[in-house]
Amino acid sequence: MKIILKYGFYFFNSFVPNHIINKLPFYFIRHSYYRLMGLKIGKGSSIHLSTYLNRNDIIIGKNSVVNRKCYLDGRGGVLVGDNVSISPEVNLITASHDPNDPEFKYITGKIIIEDYVWIGTKAIILPGVKIGKGAVVAAGSIVNKNIDPYTIVGGVPAKIIGTRVRELRYSCNWKPPFN
Repeated sequence: MKIILKYGFYFFNSFVPNHIINKLPFYFIRHSYYRLMGLKIGKGSSIHLSTYLNRNDIIIGKNSVVNRKCYLDGRGGVLVGDNVSISPEVNLITASHDPNDPEFKYITGKIIIEDYVWIGTKAIILPGVKIGKGAVVAAGSIVNKNIDPYTIVGGVPAKIIGTRVRELRYSCNWKPPFN
């Protein structure tokens, strides 16, 4: 009986959302299933097609968008603020291993993304990183350290390349019919 429960949980909490639900072109079906899994998705926010969810310790604020083919790793926890734009194919990775530990110790670190952050296409955010309010992460960057508010970073590893205006008033409430 335990094995049936274990594999049943895996099937409905990992396989179904990542290989069936995330392919459905209707927000209300995807978001309803994600909420049943335990994700907290704020009003006006959207998770687009083909996003892969690893575990369900994920909170998304209001009017934020997670674009196509992103990877949200909830093993260590992900907190996304309001009016955040996460571009296509971004990876938020919250778990890793200690390469110098003889036992290859498993470690996790929560990712916190504050309000009005924009993360460019194919950026990778590593465990334990906090991205401050209004910051921008350039496409293709790898972020392994905290980013100060209103800072623009880019590169591998990400380094400061500029600053952003502080008077941000946009909303990422963007739901085309099929996305």
